[in-house]
Amino acid sequence: MRPLEIAFVVIALASLVCVVVPFRGWLAPRTPPLAVFVAIMQASLEGVRWQLAPFELLAALCILFWLHTMRAPVSRGWRGAFAGGGTLLCAIGAALLFAFPVFRFPAPSGPLAIGTATFEWTDEARADPFIEGGATRRELVVQLWYPAEPRPSARRAPYVEDSAALGPLARLLHLPSFVFGHLRYVTSNAVAQAPPLSGRHPVLIFSHGRGGYREHDTWLFEDLVSHGYVVASISHPHAASGVVFRDRRMVPFDPRMTDARFVEGKVGALADDVLFVRQRLGSLDHEDARLAAALDLDRMGMFGVSLGGAVTAEVCRRELAFRACLAIDVWMPEAVVKDGLTQPTLLVTRDADTMRKEGWSEADIAQTLGTLRSTFDRLPVGYFLSIPGMFHPDFSDAPLLSPLGRPLGLTGSVPTERVHAIVGGYALAFFDRHVRGEVAPVLDAAPAPDVRFERRPSAPRRDGGM
Repeated sequence: MRPLEIAFVVIALASLVCVVVPFRGWLAPRTPPLAVFVAIMQASLEGVRWQLAPFELLAALCILFWLHTMRAPVSRGWRGAFAGGGTLLCAIGAALLFAFPVFRFPAPSGPLAIGTATFEWTDEARADPFIEGGATRRELVVQLWYPAEPRPSARRAPYVEDSAALGPLARLLHLPSFVFGHLRYVTSNAVAQAPPLSGRHPVLIFSHGRGGYREHDTWLFEDLVSHGYVVASISHPHAASGVVFRDRRMVPFDPRMTDARFVEGKVGALADDVLFVRQRLGSLDHEDARLAAALDLDRMGMFGVSLGGAVTAEVCRRELAFRACLAIDVWMPEAVVKDGLTQPTLLVTRDADTMRKEGWSEADIAQTLGTLRSTFDRLPVGYFLSIPGMFHPDFSDAPLLSPLGRPLGLTGSVPTERVHAIVGGYALAFFDRHVRGEVAPVLDAAPAPDVRFERRPSAPRRDGGM
């Protein structure tokens, strides 16, 4: 909780006590008005947060109850009833604040500071594949995270630039559209528009999952950037939860994307988004010369989670300029299974039993594990990482959003810190070896007991070669 939130909740609780128990003295009669004043200050300075609504209602009721007691005596029964209702509001408010916290992102494991910048680009050569008629050009929002000059006292950028983009995701989960609104108050470890660190840094392009959002693996982006990478994450309109443009237009999630056949038919179009972004990064100097100078486009990799992992595989099938491909917990497109991949590829998933616990159908399990295995078995250089106990949302920021994920069975049994250590450690080692050409001992070492790790070729490599 933020400082004024804490102060308001404490004073609201004190107001309840002061109106229920007829204290005498200077402070007691002034506590209810003070609670309302602090509520206004909190909303003005820190921003309105819907989880505080029960406490705000309590403060308003305390004012009314207090004014009534100034005019006429109140019986013990009425005071008891008010105490019970106020306690219920406090319990509801506490539960909401616990379930939907304004959390802190974990500190990245690397030494470098992080900057971020967002761009809007239009592919004038391509119609939007989700809109019939062909008159609308494909528009994208792309956010970059990059190594930056240290700014210890600078204000950190928000986790989500516009939480309205998450409204369709909330509705997809059968929740009110405002439920993720508080995420705009969560801050990342990045500084917006921070001057980039001197030098040229390898670039990794990221594609999000179906109904996701470009920031949904911020923990991984920041960790990679802290070790010297630039990450460019794409908001895919119609495939994302929602994409908000600077002119306040929002492109919501296309309900047709809930159909598996429709999704498979759009993987190629989303891959086109990636290839356009790769091209557009090459002309970034027209918009941001300093940031453009920090991009080493001769050393590029690609990664994605869920649907973004399938897009990653399709991009790497088409474009050999991507030196390394990381696909996380997703089926492989038919063309990828048929043609294979020539770049070094890391495939990450879970075991079938864990998928069943999460509620996946046998058909989905067979498609995911079968196509991943078929792809891996044909790789000239490949890695297969399986993490038993991890649920699909664990590969994103989802475990950070609420502590109730695990008790409610929405996330798996692997602690979040361990998830980050495994996925982040293998991802960094993989890109270090195959994008930078550096030594990566993690890829050659025996895996920890809680993971399963295979290599192709099976003999361990001790060098840092490509």
